[in-house]
Amino acid sequence: MKHEKKIFFATYLIIVTSVLAGCSSDGPEIEQPEKVYYDLAQRRIESKNYIAAIESLQAIETRYPFGRYAEQAQVELIYVYFMNGENLAAHAAAEKFIRLHPRHPNIDYAYFMKGLSSYTRDTSILVRITDTDISNRDISGAKESFAELSEFLTRFPDSQYASYAKQRNIYLRNMIARNELSAADYYISIGAHVAAIRRAKYVIENIPNSSEGYRALKILEKSYKALGYQELYDDIKKIINLNYSQ
Repeated sequence: MKHEKKIFFATYLIIVTSVLAGCSSDGPEIEQPEKVYYDLAQRRIESKNYIAAIESLQAIETRYPFGRYAEQAQVELIYVYFMNGENLAAHAAAEKFIRLHPRHPNIDYAYFMKGLSSYTRDTSILVRITDTDISNRDISGAKESFAELSEFLTRFPDSQYASYAKQRNIYLRNMIARNELSAADYYISIGAHVAAIRRAKYVIENIPNSSEGYRALKILEKSYKALGYQELYDDIKKIINLNYSQ
C-alpha cells in the first residue's frame, strides 16, 4: 500500500509557494478567498493531514462551485479520500468528476482512481497475523475493480497510469481465479462435481491468462472422472498433457 500511495502524489499539478496566514478557530467563521482554501488544502496534503485537507477542498466545492480551483479541488478530493482510507468516498468522487467533466485533461486519472478505489488489498493486522488467504474472501470489489481498470486501459492505453493499472489487473485476475477455484475445491469435497465444473470452466473461459489455468484443468479432470464423463475426461487429459507435459 505504501508503494501504491506514493505513486499518486505525483499527480498534483500545483506546488504551493505562498504561506498561509494563520486563521483562528475562535469566534465567528469568516469567508475566505478561494485561493486561501486551496493553499491550505495543499499544505494539509503535504503534511498528510488528510481529514483537514478534505474539509478545505469541500469548502471550495461548496463556496466556489464555479471558481478557478473548483475542478482541481474535485480531482484532489478523489486522491485525498483514497489516502485517508475512504475508498467508497473516493470511488463516488471519481464517478462524480467523470460525470461532470468528461473532457477534462485529467479525466484518465479519475477513471484510474475509480477502478483502484473499488478494491484495496486488506492489510489489517488480523490478516497479517493469521496469514489469511484473501482469495477465499468475498471478492465482489475485486471483480468490480478489475472491470473498471480494464475499462480505463481500453479508454486510455497511453495514460501515465496504464502501466500500474496493468500490473494491478494481473494481481486481481489471479486472485479472482484463485477464489473461483477455492470454491470448486470445496464443491469437490462435498461431491458437488457439477458445481465444481462450472467454477473451473468459468476460470478457463473468462480468465484465460491467469496463473490458475493448470489448477482449473485438474479440477475438470477430477470432476469428469468422478461423474463418469469419459469422453470429456479424455479430452482434458489430452489438453493437460499437450500444454503442461514436463
